[in-house]
Amino acid sequence: MPSIPLVSPSRRKLLASGLGLATAALLPRGAWPAPRIDPDADWIPSPELLQDLPRQMQALGVPGMGIAVVEAGKLAWSRGFGLADVERGTPVDDGTLFEVASMSKPPFAYAVLQLVDRGKLSLDEPLVHYRRPDYLGDSPWIDRITIRDVLRHSTGLPNWRKDPAHEKLVPAVAPGTRIDYSGEAFVWLQLVVEAVTGESLDRTMRRLLFDPAGMRDSSYGWDAEIAARSVRGYGIPGDADAAKPPQGLREAWDAAMPVAGQWGKPLSSWRYADAERALPLAQTHAKSGVVNWPVDILADAAASLHCTVRDYARFMALMVHAEPAPWELRPQTRAAMLRKQIDVPGRWTDKGLGWNLEATPRGPVFYHSGSNAGIFKSFAIGDAARHRALVVSTNATNGNLLYRRVVRAATGLDLLAFDV
Repeated sequence: MPSIPLVSPSRRKLLASGLGLATAALLPRGAWPAPRIDPDADWIPSPELLQDLPRQMQALGVPGMGIAVVEAGKLAWSRGFGLADVERGTPVDDGTLFEVASMSKPPFAYAVLQLVDRGKLSLDEPLVHYRRPDYLGDSPWIDRITIRDVLRHSTGLPNWRKDPAHEKLVPAVAPGTRIDYSGEAFVWLQLVVEAVTGESLDRTMRRLLFDPAGMRDSSYGWDAEIAARSVRGYGIPGDADAAKPPQGLREAWDAAMPVAGQWGKPLSSWRYADAERALPLAQTHAKSGVVNWPVDILADAAASLHCTVRDYARFMALMVHAEPAPWELRPQTRAAMLRKQIDVPGRWTDKGLGWNLEATPRGPVFYHSGSNAGIFKSFAIGDAARHRALVVSTNATNGNLLYRRVVRAATGLDLLAFDV
């Protein structure tokens, strides 16, 4: 079977530490072009960059990667590199599904704002007016958390509880007073959307976004076909468990698949109540500690989107093209997604609705990164003024080091986001 390319022990130690980015910078760079200085140059990777990518992937131990580019508001270019599954020798191609992790949030935010546009939800309405999950704790701040707070990460809620099976969810501070990045908040908002639509997350996303946008290779759920087309994740080369690290969502959902089969109800159709009912049954199929609470086996707005890089680029096109179709967000709503929504002094970046915002010497950009289980690393960046975007997805721990180099070389931007 093919093996993951290894790096030397000395380099491996550096890559595993906070010096990883500096180490990547020390790799030979002769074939890498200097950052472009023309702000109107397209973001399609140069031939020199593409020629050198296999060497960079080998040096960093990244088996597979996909890149897609939007220019003039449309998908303009895409390409896969390396292996989606090292053991099987499966190449990355246009149909390869990447686990884009926290990049799941912006498409969900887009669908939520479609419901706002249609009068089904209100941005500044407290979530408890729509749905109060029984896992919420007692806090006077709970009743003040709004949809806007969720989308700009100002709920005060944690990213994820350490022990969700036994620990109540409560905010650490009053909403609207600081930034607390929170996957938990997005899951609560997902349950609000369930209450309003009467649908599963995947069904709502397909109806509002995936089908009209032509995103036919996107799902927050899981089934045998998605499993077969999805990348496997890999750790840092040379580590004992690098070749077969825990696969996160795949392991939890594989435990739930037998239950879905028994019920004749696919995981993409499950709502929170289904996951609650299935929890003890799924736990009998799962390794210890893999399935702890219902969201572990539920399609998850915060982190479970699987899609091709081409599909994510189709979503990015909706954020940057000049003439939205009637089914898309209203222009003023889309503009609000990319406008600063909270003033927190001293921050190096700002929060829009579902997006991070950064001012650069060439004008504002929006972006989001993703990291699941420490092995699935993705990045998306857009420039609405120039109607362009770039998506990079990988399947390895050092994927973030690689996508930083790709984004820098393709866009000519040196983002502050890369240094924190």
